[in-house]
Amino acid sequence: MQIFIVAALLGVGIIIIFIGLASGGSVDPVQARLTQLGSLQARNLEELELQQPFADRTLRPLIARLSRMGSRLSSASSTEVAEKRLAMAGNPGDLRLTDWMGVKMLVAFIAGVVLFLLPVLALGSPLVQGFLFGGIGVFIGYLLPEFWLGRRIRARQAIILKMIPDTLDLLTISVRAGLGFDAALAKVVEKMPGPLSDEFRRALAEVRMGKTRREALRDIVPRTQVQPLSNFIGAIIQAETLGVSISKVLQVQSEQLRIERRQRAEEAAAKAPIKMLFPLVGCIFPSLFVVILGPAIISLVKTFALGGIPG
Repeated sequence: MQIFIVAALLGVGIIIIFIGLASGGSVDPVQARLTQLGSLQARNLEELELQQPFADRTLRPLIARLSRMGSRLSSASSTEVAEKRLAMAGNPGDLRLTDWMGVKMLVAFIAGVVLFLLPVLALGSPLVQGFLFGGIGVFIGYLLPEFWLGRRIRARQAIILKMIPDTLDLLTISVRAGLGFDAALAKVVEKMPGPLSDEFRRALAEVRMGKTRREALRDIVPRTQVQPLSNFIGAIIQAETLGVSISKVLQVQSEQLRIERRQRAEEAAAKAPIKMLFPLVGCIFPSLFVVILGPAIISLVKTFALGGIPG
């Protein structure tokens, strides 16, 4: 019974951590400040702290302390890889590198403690075995957030891949209607919300801050790692460098992406029979065998029970 209680507490604790961090979307700091000033004014510092979300008051300070410990143990290369993966995932829950290191350390600590207590308290194992399981729990808990982040990256890349053809169509129509490329990107950001529009919004903000459009578009590639989008951005940069009309480039890229989308759909349709084979063999065929061969088997059993097959 104690094993199930401790395991349930572990699962609930990890779920609460991820929900608390991932549910808090990015909030405009100016709007948040105006909302705070427009609400009831806090009379002291304690009331001002209580007005903040629960995750900001409890989880983030603990994660900040653990992140400082994790930054000392991690190398520069692993830190750089983690920062790139967070950018590819779109910084879910407005997680930064320090927050991410703290989350990994916290999950590793919880998993290590639980797997240390399970054999020692529930099974009565010696402390050496408990420390062994605790070390395994720390290792698993440290890697568990990476699997979650990998799923977020793949889901975001799939959404971007689906958005590219429609986004490029709207971009082509806007440029042909007389808008400049930056104004057309702004129209795409306004009309088509999603991760691809978020990347374009960030590129437009970087252009307004002084970065060249070529550099701002090129920086999208490592944050997405989607090949059709990389090809499109490369074509736009090459057209801008060579002085080619962007509207023609957009038209060619739009047609090419529609062809690639149809090819991906045909490929997925070709893979469907193979994917359906395993459910058919494992679930449907046994049911058919029971329905078809069941009466015959019952008749044979009754015949043998009555004294054998009549000659």
